Amino acid sequence: MARTLGVKPLTIESLDRIKRVATDFVREARTKLRHCRYADLRLEVIEVKSARAENGVEKSGQDDYVFGFGVRVLAGDPLPSPGYFGHRLGNADLPRLTALLRDGLRHAYDRAIANARHKNDARTRFKGLGDNLAGLTLAPIEVRQDTVKAEYAIDPRSVPLSEVARHTAEASRAVKGLGSRIRFNAIATSTSVSRELFTNSEGAVVDQSFATTLGFCSVVAASDTAEQSLFDYIGHQRGWEVVTEGTRSEFVRHLDLLTFSTSLGRDCLKLVDAPPLRATDKEVVVVTDPHYNALKAHEIIGHPTELDRALKMETAYAGRSWFLRSLKHMQIGKQVASPLVTAYSDPSLPGLGHYAYDHEGTPARKVVHIDKGIFTGFMNSRQTAAILKAEPNGSYKATEASMVPLIRMSNTVFAAGPHDPDKILDEVDRGYYLVGHRTPSIAESRENFSISAQKVYEIRNGQIGQLYRGGGMTADTKDYLMKVDAVGRDFRLTPIPNCGKGQPMQTKRLGNGAPTMRSRARLTGV
Repeated sequence: MARTLGVKPLTIESLDRIKRVATDFVREARTKLRHCRYADLRLEVIEVKSARAENGVEKSGQDDYVFGFGVRVLAGDPLPSPGYFGHRLGNADLPRLTALLRDGLRHAYDRAIANARHKNDARTRFKGLGDNLAGLTLAPIEVRQDTVKAEYAIDPRSVPLSEVARHTAEASRAVKGLGSRIRFNAIATSTSVSRELFTNSEGAVVDQSFATTLGFCSVVAASDTAEQSLFDYIGHQRGWEVVTEGTRSEFVRHLDLLTFSTSLGRDCLKLVDAPPLRATDKEVVVVTDPHYNALKAHEIIGHPTELDRALKMETAYAGRSWFLRSLKHMQIGKQVASPLVTAYSDPSLPGLGHYAYDHEGTPARKVVHIDKGIFTGFMNSRQTAAILKAEPNGSYKATEASMVPLIRMSNTVFAAGPHDPDKILDEVDRGYYLVGHRTPSIAESRENFSISAQKVYEIRNGQIGQLYRGGGMTADTKDYLMKVDAVGRDFRLTPIPNCGKGQPMQTKRLGNGAPTMRSRARLTGV
């Protein structure tokens, strides 16, 4: 097993001696840089341990850190424009950090001035059309000075790398031990503590720390006639106890790594013997469990309610949103779902998407997207909130400090409903029960979707029957949501640690959640 080891003098406590310098540094930017309207600085240190095993054999282990900063400046006259600079750092950079920050601020400022100049030149050159160009405005927020501590029972930094590797390999050996029809398995774990320092020229100083622990399992099983693969995650914003003990909170519940991995392996063995699901030409009744609905919430609620996407800032790369065709044609105030459907994003929930402040220092708050079937709004940044004349809701986040923030989901969910989940199944004469999510395929504007399931069961006369493999469902988004006729009380949060957005790609850890739901859709399969 290869390990990345070595001297690691840099820790999250290193930001203590940087904090005052960073605060003074960014506050002085407006007085020292001509036409500078605003500046902010993000500094981050992440201490992380991780391991990977395949087929019972230790493959890799890492004890490392990430250290970096990002600067944003709004500058220029008469059209203030943004400039960004980000940089990953190492141990050798710590003694000269002040000089590096100064250089980064200057780079961001020069880029802002260049952007403002080009924008003003285009406005002058293209009369009429150019008049649509405007300076960048940030909607006002409450300026805070605050410190938020990480939560954990077992500090990730206290766990030896050898222990991380041992648990990982032990789970992999247990999956392999399920039998010769398990042809491959991969187990990965990571546990980390991160600290983010945000300060801006308005006087904000936000110091947030997080503990995050994840487990991953991928299994392939084969018989003489079929092959089946499954993968899934456990994870929470807590310490190493997530792997060794699992999680049993109100909304986040999952098994310890060993039990979770072997359970997934046993499911894979059952599926390899199951017949393939047949696709349908017509709609059928579909009941979907909370795990499946977490990915559905992610894809058809979360991404299309990110306002940078809706305003077509990422159209060329990632698509648009059917919730906002134009500023004159949007779904706000219109019915887009059954009155049983409420959906929202809430950073205060205890999932992987939890935080108290975003990367503009905006206090995070719950954002309701659909209220009893009526579409109500988007996640935003200070910039996009100003465009819609809305209140900033704290949804501007980057994967790490050296990257430009984007509007990202926190914990985006379907809300719990009034129904007993068992009765939701009991009431179905004939239909299908989709359990666990696998892979999504989503339209460019998210107006329709196809999501495969880990397992699909036939329902007959309210009873769970035949198990099928290799299937899922597909539907028009609005049509599916309008036909929801039952929503359970069994709300759960699920980790989604691999959400990609942006160019270059930023892979973010999020939480998504939902209860059991019932609607109508076509089945996908063979």
